[in-house]
Amino acid sequence: MTIQAVLLPLFVQVALTFAIGFWMASGRVIAIRSREVRHRDIALREPNWPEHLMQLQNAFLNQLELPVLFYVLTILALFTKSADLLFVVLAWVFVVLRLLHAYVHVTSNHVPHRGPLYIAGAIVLFVMWVIFALRVYLGL
Repeated sequence: MTIQAVLLPLFVQVALTFAIGFWMASGRVIAIRSREVRHRDIALREPNWPEHLMQLQNAFLNQLELPVLFYVLTILALFTKSADLLFVVLAWVFVVLRLLHAYVHVTSNHVPHRGPLYIAGAIVLFVMWVIFALRVYLGL
């Protein structure tokens, strides 16, 4: 697989993380400027943001959890030259699940919809790691 094909899902995941982060940051600036939130009420990371901003914060922080393992795996797969079509397909499945999870997280935040998307993404990422580990240790 080409480097571009392997890295494109990673770039989409990075873009998702930045998009949610910038959306959250702009919402926080607006909340502070409008005096909806006071500096002293959030200075020590107290959860005193409006609910919609807490929802964005949680969605953003969630992009810094499982995706970290995805980033490491992608780099290792490139380094070991073990990224093939199966890797790229699974990477896209993982990223699409992350996009869907983030969409639910920042809209309805309906846990019965969000939870299965998170679990499905975790399972796909786990399978990717198992395949990678087997290939490395068995020399496949």
